[in-house]
Amino acid sequence: MKLLIACLATETNTFSPMPTGQLAFESVMVTREATKSTANLFTAPLHEWRCMAEDRGWEVVESLSAAAQPAGNTVRAVYEAFRDEILADIEKHQPDVLLMSMHGAMVADGYDDCEGDMMSRARAIMGPDKVIGLELDPHNHLTRAMLDNATLIINFKEYPHVDAPERARELFVMAADAAEGKTKPVMRTHDCRMLTIIETMKEPAKTYVQAMKDAEGKDGVLSVSLTHGFPWADVADVGAKTLVIADGNADKAASAAKDFADKLWDIREGLRMNYPDIPAALDIVDAATEFPVTLADMGDNAGGGAPADSTFFLQEIVKRGAKDIAHGVFWDPVLVTMCQDAGVGARMRVRLGGKICKESGDAVDLEVTVRAIRENMTQKLGESDMPMGTGVWLDADGVHLVVSSVRTQNFSPSVYTDLGINIDEMRALIPKSTNHFYQNFERISPQVIHVRTPGTVTPDMTIIPFTKRDGNFWPKVENPFN
Repeated sequence: MKLLIACLATETNTFSPMPTGQLAFESVMVTREATKSTANLFTAPLHEWRCMAEDRGWEVVESLSAAAQPAGNTVRAVYEAFRDEILADIEKHQPDVLLMSMHGAMVADGYDDCEGDMMSRARAIMGPDKVIGLELDPHNHLTRAMLDNATLIINFKEYPHVDAPERARELFVMAADAAEGKTKPVMRTHDCRMLTIIETMKEPAKTYVQAMKDAEGKDGVLSVSLTHGFPWADVADVGAKTLVIADGNADKAASAAKDFADKLWDIREGLRMNYPDIPAALDIVDAATEFPVTLADMGDNAGGGAPADSTFFLQEIVKRGAKDIAHGVFWDPVLVTMCQDAGVGARMRVRLGGKICKESGDAVDLEVTVRAIRENMTQKLGESDMPMGTGVWLDADGVHLVVSSVRTQNFSPSVYTDLGINIDEMRALIPKSTNHFYQNFERISPQVIHVRTPGTVTPDMTIIPFTKRDGNFWPKVENPFN
């Protein structure tokens, strides 16, 4: 048996002004030897697939792995070049099984559905009977082209996405069984007519995820996935969908997909967003008696394509004269270089944030002390190491700001502690992240609060200016089924 593995992944915020080009990919990963390097979120599956295939004595061909930080549309020529390189390997090696790690919400100039395009072209080369398996982030669009051309699709179940390796192992077993004729997988989906942020490590979504796991391996159901949808993409297929894979029984798959869609609808009130704004969130800190309180700057999440340089929280902190607050990660490679030149201990006048677009807010001028500089920083997301580049700790007289050379969201309190910030002395930690921060911050904070901040990743689904899908979805419409 011959297996070909590959990765082509980015999450496209079509409202973001930052293009995703060659340099964006090269700053994260472009390699043909991903399994020889430390695993990240999207290459972790390739490590699992290679190991499992070699344990079975399969031949493994490793093709291109290319990944970029979420941003705006991928440059057409860049997408086509990466795609065609993988397709050329498929043509050359003619694998029995193709397993790919992709995001599911990649948009390029001229391609609203890069994953569907990739699947259709791969299927044309491999023919109707070979196995194609696709592992996706749950914030995908799950298009018809993906479903029509892949044999198997499986999403991460958790948000934060800590389970990519586990899902990869499941996908490999299903792909191997299908290739060996042990199963005949069929996929069916159901449109939930919902679009919201689903935090799977909190109720009611936590129980919902467990129900998905409990259903697998019973009554012919091989896999259950939930597509949350990626709200900040203006494409026709954006929205929540359930996906069930059954063994040879399309009716079973369709029925189970509808059942899980109904279950999601039943818990919708528990998913309704009720996030405080910035002043209300800081009021919570003022009233708190246990610290540090975590306040998530949701609207400026680099993991959703935001610039990670918005200043709305910082402006309110400065206005109030608040102290003992750690905030970041701010993306500002120019400022990082200035701090490297000045050195640790330097007192500087700096202008922070407000650079990329109007959703970044106004720049804030501060007097700061450079407390620490650290090269090659990383953060943990589950088992994966997420690069941060050079990190700098700026102390603005009790407001502690972390600035990085690489645009990234804040996954872990380690971005503060690795630079020497004592988080036990902080009243508040303010990570720029929508929800990936949650698992690691929940462990050290008595209160974790998601905050409705302005930005290119607004958590208010009802105000996103879609043009390619209708507005008939909850919570924009209370009952989209009428």
